[in-house]
Amino acid sequence: MSSSRPFPCDEVIARKKELRKEIRSKLKALSKEEIRAQSVRVWDRLFELPQYRQARSIGLFLSMPTGEISTELALKNASENEKQVYVPQVGKNFEQADMELIKVVKDDGIKQGELFYHSWPLNKWGIPEPPPHIPLIPAAPGDIDVIVVPGLAFDEKGNRLGQGKGYYDRFIARMTLGEGVSAPFLVAVGLECQLTDRVPVEEYDQLMDLVLLPSQTIVIEK
Repeated sequence: MSSSRPFPCDEVIARKKELRKEIRSKLKALSKEEIRAQSVRVWDRLFELPQYRQARSIGLFLSMPTGEISTELALKNASENEKQVYVPQVGKNFEQADMELIKVVKDDGIKQGELFYHSWPLNKWGIPEPPPHIPLIPAAPGDIDVIVVPGLAFDEKGNRLGQGKGYYDRFIARMTLGEGVSAPFLVAVGLECQLTDRVPVEEYDQLMDLVLLPSQTIVIEK
C-alpha cells in the first residue's frame, strides 16, 4: 500500500487531476526521437538490476504509440533471455478497471526478427492486446517475479500516479493475496519529465519498490 494520505480525499483527487494534465503536456512536447533515446537509458538500468537478472518471469506493458516510454527493447531483451513474459489485457470493459497480465505463449508462426505482439489487435488507446484466438492464461499470485509498471508521474518516495483507472493498483493488490505468496518486485519506469516532488496519494495507491528514470535509479526504503 502507499504511504499515508497527506491530503483530504477531495483535495487528492483535484491534485491528481492537475498533475495528470501537467505531465501529459510535458510528454506531448517530447519528440519520438527523444522518447526513444530516454527509453534506451531506462532499459539499460533495468537490465543491470539483480532483481531483473534473477527473475524467471516478468510483467511488461506494451507502450502507447505516443507520449510514453517505449517498451520494445525491454520486451526483446526479456524474450531473448528466456524470461516468461506477461502482458496486460484490459479487454473491452474499460470502465470496470479490470486488468489481467496474460502469459505470453511461444508462437512458432512469428517471423524472425518480429516481436510477438506486432500482429495483435489494438485497443482504444492504440495498445496491442492479446487476441482471443491465442491461449489466454492470466497470472496468479506468485507467478510474476518482477512487474514493470507504467505511470504518468512518480516521486522519490515510490509513489506513482497512473492514468486514473486504477488498473495496476487493483492488479498488484490481487497479486499479493494468499498465504505464503511472494509479492512481485515493482519497478516503475518513466522519462525525466515524469519525476515530481510529491505525488498525491490515496489509501489504495500501491507503493513501488524502485523507480527507474534515464538519469537515475531511485531505491525506495520501506
